Amino acid sequence: MSEAATESEPVAFNPFEPGFFDDPYRQYAVLREHDPVHHSPLEVWVLFRYDDIVGVLRDPSLSVQIDNAAPTARMQMFAEQAPAEAQERGAHSILNVDPPDHTRLRRLVSKAFTPKMVHELRPRIQELVDDALETMAARGEADVIGDLAFPLPFTVISEMLGMPDGNRDEVRGWSHTLTKTLDPILSPEEVQAALVAANNMQAHIQDVLAWKRDHPADDLLTGLLAAEDGGDRLSEVELLDQVLLLYVAGHETTVNLIGNATLALLGHPDQLARLRTDPELDAGAVEELLRYDSPVQFSRRITTAELQIDGKTIPAGTFTLTCLGSANHDEARWGPTADELDITRPDAGQHMSFGNGIHHCLGSSLARTEAQVAIGTLVRRFPDLALAGEPERNGRVVLRGLESLPVTVGS
Repeated sequence: MSEAATESEPVAFNPFEPGFFDDPYRQYAVLREHDPVHHSPLEVWVLFRYDDIVGVLRDPSLSVQIDNAAPTARMQMFAEQAPAEAQERGAHSILNVDPPDHTRLRRLVSKAFTPKMVHELRPRIQELVDDALETMAARGEADVIGDLAFPLPFTVISEMLGMPDGNRDEVRGWSHTLTKTLDPILSPEEVQAALVAANNMQAHIQDVLAWKRDHPADDLLTGLLAAEDGGDRLSEVELLDQVLLLYVAGHETTVNLIGNATLALLGHPDQLARLRTDPELDAGAVEELLRYDSPVQFSRRITTAELQIDGKTIPAGTFTLTCLGSANHDEARWGPTADELDITRPDAGQHMSFGNGIHHCLGSSLARTEAQVAIGTLVRRFPDLALAGEPERNGRVVLRGLESLPVTVGS
């Protein structure tokens, strides 16, 4: 897509465009200017402006429940390839239900997932980061993803939940395969791989839950098993779906956050130097790094009635994607420096990277804490941190991140 696109030259949301995964923000900028309420051939509408996105994410008339959507070719492909029980998997997580069920489930889950718990985890997070960096220092080189960005949040969420040790590599593979299903474009082979991964993950979680019932402890799984509100408890399917969501979301997005942030800092040595010399900037820097290259690029809603935006009519039952990455670079919100990285940006915390409205990310405080500790410690422990090769992008449209980020660390 040319940056000189005009009304006579149609623009389109096109993840297949060469260079998209290196820098999707150039394409978003063209769409913001020329077609910010975009009807995509992918059978979705896509929004690219900050104000439109905030409005949609906060609109209580919109839905996240798949049964409110009109059939699409993508849904038909799933229906043809997946048994009925597999199509229901995940449908009862807090991400995929509307009020009043969402309100009830979030209240129950929140009883076991509190800010106090996250605050008390900070010393353990610091210990895990320090251990990882010592191992990296001994080698003099590392992969930020494999050596820090993945094992840190995976270990933290596993310990929070009370999951037993083992299966780390298998679970990472299953999780990574499952999250591909969030993308708007899937091949039949990817659907089949996701079904296998989902079966394996479900069996794993069911085994853990059965063991946990006989071995309760001071952990999140025990809390979820016991969670009660006015006599209301999680059903078996609700429990399974919440644990699956927490287990996968509890590390996948934080992996991307730490990786994207580290790469952004390495590409902006002035900002890296500033952060390295001032630990007081850690919290604000993470907000700006979330804004600059969001680990979650899109959030979906489903219209339940015709929706008018900017003179266009989105029909009822339509998937509407809010481009969080575009909102985070919208000049109308962030001004002429929208595409620049500024770790002292005063309003960076107004980014959309954790969504907005009632489905705002439940684990945002945990992700922030992990990133603050990991990134701040990394850049100060290794003043000679530098790229050691070409980073490899994960090729994901929704969960933007890196497969590998090779660096030299000095000593």
